[in-house]
Amino acid sequence: MQTENLSFQLLKPLLIMKAPNGFLACGYINPATCDATGEACAIVRGVNNYDEMLGAQIVAVSKAAAALGVEVGQSGESALKAFGA
Repeated sequence: MQTENLSFQLLKPLLIMKAPNGFLACGYINPATCDATGEACAIVRGVNNYDEMLGAQIVAVSKAAAALGVEVGQSGESALKAFGA
């Protein structure tokens, strides 16, 4: 899977996995902000690394992500595939 991965060490890590048409992120990111900017994003929570992100269930999506077929309850890995990873 081809993604650009970003990590920032805070009390819990801020994690983002960016694919060509959207990104998977931890709960630090607000999908309402992505709605305002037109970005496709899917949010997972309770993760500490990229492997956990792939297996975690999506808890929120932006409107642009939903338009690409990403839904709450899917895995992070399935979201990244929809985003072109």
